Formats: sequence, structure tokens, C-alpha cells
Amino acid sequence: MDTDRIAGSAKEYAGRAEGAIGDMAGDAKTQASGKAREAAGAVQNLYGQAKDAVRDATDTATSYAKDVYENSGDTFRDGSQALSKKVRDNPLGALLVAGGIGFALALLMSRPARRPPPRWRYWG
Repeated sequence: MDTDRIAGSAKEYAGRAEGAIGDMAGDAKTQASGKAREAAGAVQNLYGQAKDAVRDATDTATSYAKDVYENSGDTFRDGSQALSKKVRDNPLGALLVAGGIGFALALLMSRPARRPPPRWRYWG
């Protein structure tokens, strides 16, 4: 729990008490001061709640990132083993897939042939 939440709640309750005393005494200045303090306490309390929410979200994201980092080696290892099993089971298919990927990369990386400049014929 954030200290802003605690201080905000204390200000809010103090403002309510000051407003109640102003109501009983009939003093408008004390009532207004109590309402202002109550509003300031509510704002500070909300600010503390927002800080708590951000802190909780950061902690959750950090724990997820740590879990993913710790399990990434296992996932990579499992994927490598599954790929090697597929290649062992079907070597011809793996060779055709690798050749197709190589051909597609060669097409993407080669530049188009240059066209000769257009020839203008002057009839005159």
C-alpha cells in the first residue's frame, strides 16, 4: 500500500470532520476548508491507488518476462528436436522444402534485368 493512499485517506477523513464541525458551528469558511481538504485527500488517495496499480502491473510483467526467459531454452530445444525428427522421418521432403526456400530467397535477392533504353526513331 502506498503512503499517498494512507495520507490521502487521512486528509479525506480530516476534511469530513472539519466540514461536519463547520456544519454544526454554522461557519461557511470552516465548511469550505473541510470540503477542500476532503477533495485534496481524495485526489491524493486516487494518486496512490494509481501508483499501486502501476507497481502491480510492472511486477506482473517482470515475472512473466522472467518465466519466458527461463523457459525459452526448453522451447528452443523442443523445437529443434521436433524438426530433426521430421527430417529423419522424411529426408526427401525436407530437401525439397529447403530447396524451395533457397529458390525463393534467390528470387527475392536478385535484382531484375536491366532493360535497354528505348530507341527513338525519327521519321523525317
